[in-house]
Amino acid sequence: MRSSAVVSGVLSALLLALVAANWSPLLSFDRSVAEELHRGAVAHPGLTRVNRVLSDWVWDPLTMRALVAGTAVLLWWRRERRLALWVVGTSVLAVLLQQGLKALVGRERPQWPDPVDQAHYAAFPSGHAMTATVTCGLLLWVLALHWREEWRGWGALAGAAAVSVLGVGWTRAYLGVHWPSDVVGGWLLGWFCVAVAILAYRRSGRCGTTAAPGTGGADGGSGRAGER
Repeated sequence: MRSSAVVSGVLSALLLALVAANWSPLLSFDRSVAEELHRGAVAHPGLTRVNRVLSDWVWDPLTMRALVAGTAVLLWWRRERRLALWVVGTSVLAVLLQQGLKALVGRERPQWPDPVDQAHYAAFPSGHAMTATVTCGLLLWVLALHWREEWRGWGALAGAAAVSVLGVGWTRAYLGVHWPSDVVGGWLLGWFCVAVAILAYRRSGRCGTTAAPGTGGADGGSGRAGER
């Protein structure tokens, strides 16, 4: 997990620097891919409507955050309050990071004479892609702490999470409201947030175990987290 955090962090920083510097090869690639996708979206209105439903409802950030909230409520009810607060805190910090970078970079979204969808705020990073990555990563982590070893539905949920993360990135680029590098930036930053949160949780769990050996506390998941 540590190497994953380092790699995603380095790649995120590199991509951020290239976007902020308006690196010509990246801008050219973004423009060519965006134009090709937009032509397809205009030519196939039925497929475009499907992508809008997926983007604006199924994988919308509000839907993702509702999943985080529901998970936190369940964990709180199970008396795993430390883990519940950690999940919510990570989600909130990811939103703050996302909005801060949008304001800092100030990248304009693609502009079309015949748009098929619209979006607000700056382009980089994609909020949909980053939120989906953070949410799915956190939910899979929570499931892994509790049920992965004995629950046969783990593979299906992991596949659904992957489809959601990749799918929402596709819809944002296909609908012409993000450049491809915005989506990639959202994926990288989202996973970086998840990886750092997991590492910090494990470290804090080990510190707590060292300080008070043999005490489980109200958070039933903290012991498992320290072992993984």
